[in-house]
Amino acid sequence: MTAQFELPIQFELAAVFLFAVTGALLAIEQRYDFVGVFVLALISAVGGGLVRDGFFLPQGPPLVLQDPRYLYAVSLAALFCLIFGTYLTRFRLVFLLADALGLGIYAVVGAQRALGFGLELLPAGVVGLASAVGGGVLRDVLTRKETLLFRPGEFYLLAAAIGVAVFLGLIEWQNLTPARAASWSIATTFVLRLAAVWFNWQTRAATPLLGRRSRRLARPSPEG
Repeated sequence: MTAQFELPIQFELAAVFLFAVTGALLAIEQRYDFVGVFVLALISAVGGGLVRDGFFLPQGPPLVLQDPRYLYAVSLAALFCLIFGTYLTRFRLVFLLADALGLGIYAVVGAQRALGFGLELLPAGVVGLASAVGGGVLRDVLTRKETLLFRPGEFYLLAAAIGVAVFLGLIEWQNLTPARAASWSIATTFVLRLAAVWFNWQTRAATPLLGRRSRRLARPSPEG
């Protein structure tokens, strides 16, 4: 069993800030008012934590409601975007960078909290993934956008899954400190996500094995 440990809270506060930025920028793009900007920033930022603490690791009120620093981080991100959002000409790039970095951090924090809760490696990885994508899914659903989780070729959940695997592997078999293992994991997720967008890596649509075989058999020959 992996020993219990705690990552510095700065890891999760950074993820909260970054996901709040993605929500605020999306709200500005959708021409929401300042209340809508803050609400979407809040939901994007704490959605993953609420999924983690409310569904997988219930221990009373979610952590985002126990520590006011989470709300301070959301407010700071919303205010930052309300002031400088108009000048962020590379909206897509800023959104992508913040989302990729927040994805990696939230995945690590979720997995770490699950290990501290007493879960084994594989269940802890599942909790980490749910924590990582929860806020982004809520953000996209509320703005009626196709969520990155299911969008073909986005390499979103897979990047987070590889990052979580790196984190758990380094903790379990390489005996790295939690902070060092988290840094490697976050960097892995971040680089994979950006590389997938930059090089246009595509995941294929799922096709049942028997279906593929049937289509090959039914394909006419070149002579025919």
